Amino acid sequence: MLRKEYPAHISKYLWGGHFWSPSYFAASCGGAPLSIIKEHIDNQKHPD
Repeated sequence: MLRKEYPAHISKYLWGGHFWSPSYFAASCGGAPLSIIKEHIDNQKHPD
C-alpha cells in the first residue's frame, strides 16, 4: 500500500525494489566449528 500511495517518496528507500537488503543469519547449537558453518553458507544459493 505504501508503494501505491507514496511511490516517489518510497522509491528512495528501496534496495532493488525491496524495503531491506538480502541478509543472512547463521547459528549453531551443536558446537559446529565456524569453518563448517562458513562452508555451508558459501554453498547456499545467493539471491540475484
